Amino acid sequence: MKLFERYIVKNYLKNFFIIFIALDFFYVGVDLLTNYTSLPASANLQILYALFQAMNAVNYVFPLSIVFGMIVTNFSMIKSNELICMYASGISKKALVRPFFLTSFILTLFYIGLNSTDFAYAYEYGSNLKKFNRISTNSEDLFLKNNNQYIYFKKLDPLKKVAYDVTIFEVDSVDLKKIIRASSAYFVQNHWILENVTITHKPTVKSLNDVGFSMEKVDKLSTMEDFKPRIMDNVYQSEYALSISDGIDALNFFTSQGVNTSKIKATLFYQLFFPLFAPFLIVILYYKAPVMSRYFNTALVSSSFAFIALVVWSGLFLLSRLCANGVLLSEIGILLPIVILSLIALNFYYKR
Repeated sequence: MKLFERYIVKNYLKNFFIIFIALDFFYVGVDLLTNYTSLPASANLQILYALFQAMNAVNYVFPLSIVFGMIVTNFSMIKSNELICMYASGISKKALVRPFFLTSFILTLFYIGLNSTDFAYAYEYGSNLKKFNRISTNSEDLFLKNNNQYIYFKKLDPLKKVAYDVTIFEVDSVDLKKIIRASSAYFVQNHWILENVTITHKPTVKSLNDVGFSMEKVDKLSTMEDFKPRIMDNVYQSEYALSISDGIDALNFFTSQGVNTSKIKATLFYQLFFPLFAPFLIVILYYKAPVMSRYFNTALVSSSFAFIALVVWSGLFLLSRLCANGVLLSEIGILLPIVILSLIALNFYYKR
């Protein structure tokens, strides 16, 4: 890495982290003041709630901090005449915008990677703490279809991956074959283990030699492969909170079951593609920024750039909400605007 690239990356990262931490603390502070009366009485739970809200705030302030960090860094270089000196020494605009783009792109990939973990459930955990004084809540009376099985859960704890009072109706076309009941079940190694199982076999009328109605009891039974608790729990939520890995599993599973997956797809597209607007917007704003401060009001121009970043972010966020509600296709409302931004950024980079 060249000397000027190290200098830009160092200053950009410093400004990014300062802005990111400030915005994150501001979000958490406003949330705590707004929901102070609803917080748990325990100090430990209050701290845990604040931590979850700080993690949830990352979804909103991280992309904006990436853009704001570039604006602050670039305009500080303009104001101190460092930028014009770099141009005078023969460094091109392409060479100067490259450290901004690559650093912001790596930061964005890191953020997307976080959404592949339980980090994506921070809002859900914080909401549960505020409402129920615990991280996880039990979902009740779940009824789902899995291939030739209709499954009923009286109670499900998705965090512990445990279910209680499980009933499975196994069918062949439209005929009921057997009913499986279990007092409890737990998810391990990609399948469910039922405990204290009672299996009721329904007689058929295809043969006179049929043994007829019968029951059997087993201690344990393995069934329902790839039927993950998080997928089952979130299908009943008003707002999907899925990590990228769980979102892909949910999309594949419910597509195979013929269930409408528009909301799951919107959540998955939002986590995968929405953050990418920041690196591409950085390139566009950089090429529109002035070279020196003598002929421009840098305070006004930088404020305009910040306003543009907010407008783009809020517009894309609004489109993602419309996609989540089924008004727009995810490919049109989320993916297409990112592709358009990337094409505009490439046009600036190669033709300016």
